[in-house]
Amino acid sequence: MVHVQSNLGTNRQDIGVMGPPCSLSQSRDRNEEEQGEESTGALRVRVEESVFTIDRAILGQNCEYFRALFRSGMKDSQLNEFHLQGGLKARGFLIAMAVSRGECPVIQDPDEIVEAAECAAFLQVDVLVQHLIDLLDTDNCILLYHTAAVYGLWRLFQNAAVFIRDAYTDLQDVIKALPEELICYVESLSPTSFVALATHSPSMKMLQDCYRMVFYLDEEPGTWKHLTDLPTDASTSMAGVAVVGNRLYIVGGVRGVSKQTVDLSFCYDTETNTWSVFDGPQQSRYNFTLVGHDGHLYAIGGEFDQKIMSSVEACDVSTGAWKFCKNAPRSVAAPASAVARRRIFVCFWKSPDTTDIYEYAPKNDEWTLVTTMVKPQSYGHCMVAHGDNLYVMRNGPCDDFLRCLMDCYNITTGQWTAMPGHYVNSRGALFTAMVRGNSAFTVNRNLTLEYVICGDKWKPRRQMTGFPKSGSLWTCLLRLPKNADTQQERDAEEALEMNANVGCVEDLVEANHPLL
Repeated sequence: MVHVQSNLGTNRQDIGVMGPPCSLSQSRDRNEEEQGEESTGALRVRVEESVFTIDRAILGQNCEYFRALFRSGMKDSQLNEFHLQGGLKARGFLIAMAVSRGECPVIQDPDEIVEAAECAAFLQVDVLVQHLIDLLDTDNCILLYHTAAVYGLWRLFQNAAVFIRDAYTDLQDVIKALPEELICYVESLSPTSFVALATHSPSMKMLQDCYRMVFYLDEEPGTWKHLTDLPTDASTSMAGVAVVGNRLYIVGGVRGVSKQTVDLSFCYDTETNTWSVFDGPQQSRYNFTLVGHDGHLYAIGGEFDQKIMSSVEACDVSTGAWKFCKNAPRSVAAPASAVARRRIFVCFWKSPDTTDIYEYAPKNDEWTLVTTMVKPQSYGHCMVAHGDNLYVMRNGPCDDFLRCLMDCYNITTGQWTAMPGHYVNSRGALFTAMVRGNSAFTVNRNLTLEYVICGDKWKPRRQMTGFPKSGSLWTCLLRLPKNADTQQERDAEEALEMNANVGCVEDLVEANHPLL
């Protein structure tokens, strides 16, 4: 518990970058054993005119400043009361301790943001730095970026910079308030690109399928361009597709109509423009959901031998090793999923009218029911995250998949909001949605549509060229290097031109027999 014995100060002074006393150890190469060596019991910490009573174990586990103090053997490490001086604010310290206890406080006031960042830098509270990263949005990213630069919080600085780059269109006016060197750094970064690939079974080297490729959206001309060829043995039919560490992973899938499983995993490295192969999950599966999160892939549910499963496996991408996790709450095939604020959420259907949203916590290997949406004959087919909101896309009345409905669930407040109107889902475009900054990108054969997310509604922003192949699509976001291989791109364009007649025939068929 943290006990506050006076009102918090709210006035902020102009101060420089602060750090812990140089006599204290600052080693970050600690193991779990070392984390348990801290002193136990309560410590009274005075900040400004406030006094907090805090468990020493919480301070030692989450705060590098106090961890070093407790191990130093200095006289101060044995005191029952400690006075933090140097301009640190009580409100920032209170936020740091709340986050250290596992809470997720909402920080909206600009002074609170600065004071929290100041405390994270002074006391070296990594969990608070991560919390500030989680809170990044278009309202606070400029302030957090500048504050991180002032206080030397590199991880926050880098995450804020890439966030600003991805939302640059919406921030062009406010970014001008930053120092020139900070603007230049943002502009030196590559924004994430909208990436798509069609559904393919494994091929043969002797067959030259010009569409067996991964494409990215070049937003300036609004056209799709070749990124890389799919490996010959890779299947995107009923496979799992996800991104971890800016690498594209394709796991499992099937071969042909017999649904023979492909028990391999493929990884595309954007930096080297190369593919690597490693083992698939221990349980052969297809039609499952693959979630990328915090250096791991999670294969959830799926089918095998025409049976729907509840088994879950995790893969540490640094080693390529798979291990079983706790089973999902019930058997499920290709459930909708999203990661919001570093938390994994998955939709489970329950006939005739229920969509349950569960959270899976890898740290505890536990599933928890978060909320339930009840809509007659309408289920969550796709889910994307924007900040602390989950946008759930569901079919309209009477299995109407052309005009879908959307509901928003806020994971902080626990409140549902029914979004007004219908969203056109021609050829499944809505279910390809990917969120970047305040934009949501969708694509089908006819067009690529960018929406701007405005709280309780999505507004169409601009239309671009459709994907160069019909059929079901997988989509993701990748940050591509600026020195892309233009020769490979030209070769791909030539191959596409050679098959232009095929594309014309497809367009003609679709025009006369539109697929809903």
